[in-house]
Amino acid sequence: MERYVDGFVLPVPNEKLDTYREMAAEGGKMWIEHGALEYFEGIGDDMEPDMDGMPIQTFPQLAETRDDESVVFAFVVFESREHRDEVNAKVMDNPAMDPDSFDEEMPFDSERMAYGGFRSIVSREN
Repeated sequence: MERYVDGFVLPVPNEKLDTYREMAAEGGKMWIEHGALEYFEGIGDDMEPDMDGMPIQTFPQLAETRDDESVVFAFVVFESREHRDEVNAKVMDNPAMDPDSFDEEMPFDSERMAYGGFRSIVSREN
């Protein structure tokens, strides 16, 4: 079945990981409540993989992380791009997403966040 995925890669200061995790948990709850099929956030673990000498760009390079930061990889799964647009519109209309309602500043540098929407070209499920 074809799916649509919003993907994110971003640097998070290590001292703000707990704050980020709380924000991500709330965000995940909101996206699922508004119809997303899946919500995932992961913290970098194997960031210098051995690719048998094949040259690659690592996620820390992509996110331009500093020594005191970690890479977060996240994605949200939708039925289609249209479904993504509907769900994201509902999420953005949620009062919790109003920047004036935020108690704290974002726990990451949004200018170094990579984001994009992806339509599936291969999809397999067990």
